Amino acid sequence: MSALAPPPRLVYNDPGWLDTLAAWLLAILWVLPLVYAVWTAFHPAEFSTRFTLFAPLTLDNFARAWAAAPFARYFLNTTLLVAMILTCQLVFGTLAAYAFARFEFTGKNVLFSLVLVQLMVMPDILLVENYKTMARLGIVDTLLAIGLPYFASAFAIFLLRQTFMGIPKELDEAARVEGAGPMQILWRVYVPLARPVYTAFALVSVSFHWNNFLWPVIITNSVSARPLTVGLQVFSSTDQGIDWSIITAATLMTSAPLLIGFLLFQRQFVQSFMRAGIK
Repeated sequence: MSALAPPPRLVYNDPGWLDTLAAWLLAILWVLPLVYAVWTAFHPAEFSTRFTLFAPLTLDNFARAWAAAPFARYFLNTTLLVAMILTCQLVFGTLAAYAFARFEFTGKNVLFSLVLVQLMVMPDILLVENYKTMARLGIVDTLLAIGLPYFASAFAIFLLRQTFMGIPKELDEAARVEGAGPMQILWRVYVPLARPVYTAFALVSVSFHWNNFLWPVIITNSVSARPLTVGLQVFSSTDQGIDWSIITAATLMTSAPLLIGFLLFQRQFVQSFMRAGIK
């Protein structure tokens, strides 16, 4: 008669449970500010510093925040800015990546190396030079001035170039046999096959430029050009008075599009990142 196997014991020297514990702690720390913002935004001001389970709910904070600042204009500016930057990045990135992946020309490797160098340059280093350039062009305090430094994305060029190089050249040859030119091959062969990569990059670009603050706050001076991040900072400054219920309501309004988009399409987000090889 065989002896019964002993019950499994927890091995505390296994680093796996430490990783799980650390992940839960980081998740809790990350979500706490959001939980506080939701609680404060949906309750009267007197409950912003104390928790009462049966505290009354209200939407008045959102109405007061919307009326206190031109958030409609800020939303319009941010939407136009993000759409303009993303469109230019996709167009320029696609053309440059196609050239680097499928054409041979003098200085090709040197130029691509310069593109890779741009990935290592922090945008904050170029703030002063970018401002001088926009001043010379006479476009300070415009949406074009905010977006112009980001129109050519080295990350988009690198990502699409690697994707295009992985597409079999036999598809090019088959398209040429059918009489397709280079631009037709790009549009009908390469772009459809790289759709997951376009989706992944679009998510990164939109989330970054929707939340970008430092460059817009430097280059803008008026409501006509301010995006949401700058408008929220002006709204929540001490000159306006500090009312956390209204400030958190405004914060939720500005971040709501990204939060809702992530909650609705998180599966597509993850799949696009995995297909594109973004970790």
